[in-house]
Amino acid sequence: MAKSHVMGKLYFVPTPIGNMEDMTFRAVRILKEVDVILAEDTRTSGKLLRHFGITTPMQSHHMHNEHRTVDALVERLKAGGVMALISDAGTPAISDPGFLLARACVENDIEIDCLPGATAFVPALVNSGLPNDKFVFEGFLPAKKGRQTRLLLLAGEPRTLIFYESPHKLTKTLSQFVDYFGSDRPVSVSRELSKMYEETIRGTVAQVLEHYTKKPPKGEIVIVVGGKK
Repeated sequence: MAKSHVMGKLYFVPTPIGNMEDMTFRAVRILKEVDVILAEDTRTSGKLLRHFGITTPMQSHHMHNEHRTVDALVERLKAGGVMALISDAGTPAISDPGFLLARACVENDIEIDCLPGATAFVPALVNSGLPNDKFVFEGFLPAKKGRQTRLLLLAGEPRTLIFYESPHKLTKTLSQFVDYFGSDRPVSVSRELSKMYEETIRGTVAQVLEHYTKKPPKGEIVIVVGGKK
């Protein structure tokens, strides 16, 4: 049982990116056993916990407060607390809060355990049909400062590139890919992975840009771009 640990422990628990059936038995058990669940958005996570009958108390832990709360959480873990960190969807710390707390735990010899589970970029990469033996996960590109510098650097990258993007910025990002990567670079855009309206659109950057210019997308998006040949 998780609560039997004399020394504190932090679990990183992936949650479904859409389909509730992707929650693992182990994830449900751990979330029921820990002392507290650190949640990116307690309202969103509350729906998940109610679905699986989990009544463990929650505490807010997100990008706007994680710098202020890490020290206090480490002290609670040192005192024997057992916690689980979850994000709104997917694996914590992957383009979500979690790295700062993981680093602090490692620095303080506090045990951490990341459960395997849902991460959006993996099915998107496999679905793309692009080389997946070597790839670079970029997450979200910088919104403004450093964006052009990053794109210039990635233009010559031979490995497959993976990005997260919001639906209202997709066409802008694809337009920039045309400028920096070339209009004929292969690309695959997956959205609403594991949900009812899941789709993957493949083609050249120019072709996929044309598709989404005519049909504005909705939902969570993963872009997979072929590396430079």
